Amino acid sequence: MNTIMPSNKSLIKKPLISEKGTDLARLDKYIFLAYPKANKKQLKEAIEDIYNVHVVQVNIVRNKNRSHGYKKAVITLRKGETIDTVPH
Repeated sequence: MNTIMPSNKSLIKKPLISEKGTDLARLDKYIFLAYPKANKKQLKEAIEDIYNVHVVQVNIVRNKNRSHGYKKAVITLRKGETIDTVPH
């Protein structure tokens, strides 16, 4: 079975803006909702392509209630780099 993966822009659904996420931004870490079948390498490439930053590490947090159809990706950036995730 060959499934087609979406493009880089559709691998990342949206940044997850929360109190915990805002606190993690001080540590150069950001939380995104991601396509459920995307792997760490694909998410790293997508974030680097979309936001023009250097990703050091990607951690996946699986949702126990899988009915939402997403997973969380905690992205660690190179020290000093930031992503503007606040909607304007």
